[in-house]
Amino acid sequence: MGDLVVTRSRSRSYSAVCAVVASVFLVVSCASGGGEGEGAGARPSPSAPGGSRTTNEASEKKLTEQAQAALAAVHSGELVEAGVERVNDGIHTEPTLGEGRTYRLDVVCSGSGSARLTFVPASAGTKTTVPCDQSVVRQRITMRERVHIDVDGAEGSTGMIAWQLDAI
Repeated sequence: MGDLVVTRSRSRSYSAVCAVVASVFLVVSCASGGGEGEGAGARPSPSAPGGSRTTNEASEKKLTEQAQAALAAVHSGELVEAGVERVNDGIHTEPTLGEGRTYRLDVVCSGSGSARLTFVPASAGTKTTVPCDQSVVRQRITMRERVHIDVDGAEGSTGMIAWQLDAI
């Protein structure tokens, strides 16, 4: 029975030491601002109420809805692929296209700035600028081989890009 008491005592001691070390670590971490001082240079925490994350999510949702509405207004044909991405992330896809079919790619950017639409191989479509003003940029694709489609945001551009590939 004496061994049981010693084991419990060691276990409690170990737990107490761990709790103290963790508490000290947390206090030191919180106290050392990681180089970010207070005042004009301080940024709000992304998870803080009213912080920038909530604002960005609401803004992205609104821009996504605007871009999707613009696509819905021009939609016709059989849907092959579609999606929405941040301008900063861009669109990078290799859709599987059937031989002998014609396709239409519609791209809409909602936000500010512009994006660049390119194809590989280049003969698959025309390289063009997509303004982030909710206008629909349309490309016809008549490839018999694999095509890679990229839409990359220009530097400083923000917003959401919606796209849809239809078989026509």
